[in-house]
Amino acid sequence: MIDQGFMNPAQYKDRRRYLRKNPTEAERHLWKILANNALGVKISRQVGIGTFIVDFCCRSQKIIIEVDGEIHEDKDNSECDKLREEILKGSGYRILRFKNEEVLRNTKKVLEKIKSHLTPLPALGEGPGVRVL
Repeated sequence: MIDQGFMNPAQYKDRRRYLRKNPTEAERHLWKILANNALGVKISRQVGIGTFIVDFCCRSQKIIIEVDGEIHEDKDNSECDKLREEILKGSGYRILRFKNEEVLRNTKKVLEKIKSHLTPLPALGEGPGVRVL
């Protein structure tokens, strides 16, 4: 089990809050859909994992969803993204990346890809360990 301090380091709290209050247009658009367990799992936004802040995270399934703008196309930022991905993957996370345009112009395809990586959770009263009386 990962230490809660690793998941949400206190020193990044203000930065996470700022990012939640100032999302990009694409992040805002996607969050309107992902909020409130719309895909059947809890997804949080601007989550701290170690020294990184990820756009969206489904902790129960260890999936990170990143929405990338033009800044990520820069060579230096691209190299940082690769290193960051290696570290996060080493911690057991799967990472899905989408460009801003993709989220805004082809939301249905983006949601289909996210859903394809999710394992549906059993409905209440179903699954292992449930006894029917």
